[in-house]
Amino acid sequence: MRIGELAKATGTTARALRHYEQAGLISSERAPNGYRVYEEGAVVRVRNIRYLLAVGLTLDDVRVFLPCLDGDVAAAPPSDKGLRVASERLAVLNERIAAQTEARDRLEAALQQKTRGLIRPVA
Repeated sequence: MRIGELAKATGTTARALRHYEQAGLISSERAPNGYRVYEEGAVVRVRNIRYLLAVGLTLDDVRVFLPCLDGDVAAAPPSDKGLRVASERLAVLNERIAAQTEARDRLEAALQQKTRGLIRPVA
């Protein structure tokens, strides 16, 4: 199947597919006219990549799952390495959330302090 067909079958874009290919997560052959041609199994692989990205993993994280991308990733028993990668990603996300929450709280406090002096009763 050509790149447009794979994109349509997986709900993604041709650009994303080229990115996955550049990252080494999927592969294609070249037709005589230069078009990328993917095997039918690429549909499952791309859906699994999209699933893993949707749960918060990065493309680098997804590489750990290469051996099982052609099966049902969501239903497969997790590997120790996969669990470690997911736990590390969760820790990174929690750190980012904490930093953003702290920044929001500081900004909110500064705004409340500044607006108290700006709001005056109408005479």
